[in-house]
Amino acid sequence: MSKELNCVCDAVQNIHDLQEAVEDQCPTSCFSNLLSPSNFLGDTIPFILYTKKGEPFKAFGNIGNEDCFKTPFFRVENIDDCCATLSLLMPDCSDICGVNNLVKTAFCIEVDLGCFCAIQCLDPRLVVNSFPTPTVVAGVEDEEEEEDEEQVEDHSHGRKRRGHRH
Repeated sequence: MSKELNCVCDAVQNIHDLQEAVEDQCPTSCFSNLLSPSNFLGDTIPFILYTKKGEPFKAFGNIGNEDCFKTPFFRVENIDDCCATLSLLMPDCSDICGVNNLVKTAFCIEVDLGCFCAIQCLDPRLVVNSFPTPTVVAGVEDEEEEEDEEQVEDHSHGRKRRGHRH
C-alpha cells in the first residue's frame, strides 16, 4: 500500500509536523505554526491507533518490571515513509474512557502504519509531566468515628480534611 493511499500514515505525518513546529525555538519564524494558540498546550498530540478489526492497538512498556504497563496511547517521535517510531504514553488507569492523565515515557515501538485502519487524536491537555500525587490523610480512625464524620473542603489551603458534623 503506498503512502498516498494511507490516511493513517498521512495523519501521523501531520501530527509529527505539528509537534515539530511546537518544538521550534523561534515562535515567530515564518516556518513555524504562527496560528498556534497563545495557551501552550505542550508538545504532544496523543492518539490511539485502531487495528483492521476495529480494536485499539496496545503496546507494553517497562516489560520485566513490577511497573510494567499496557497502553493504547502514543506520541509520534519519528516517521519515515509509512514506518513510525512511537513513544508510549502511560495512562493513569487501565480503563480507556476513565483516563484523565497521560505521561510521556522513554519506551518506544516501531510500527508499519499501513497495518492500521483508523486513528483517533486526543486532547493534548491529557499529557502531563507526572501523575498528580494523591492527598494523604494521616492517622487511622475506627469505623464508628468515620460514620460521624464527613469530608470538609479546607478552602484556605486547597486540601481536604476530616471534620465532625455539627
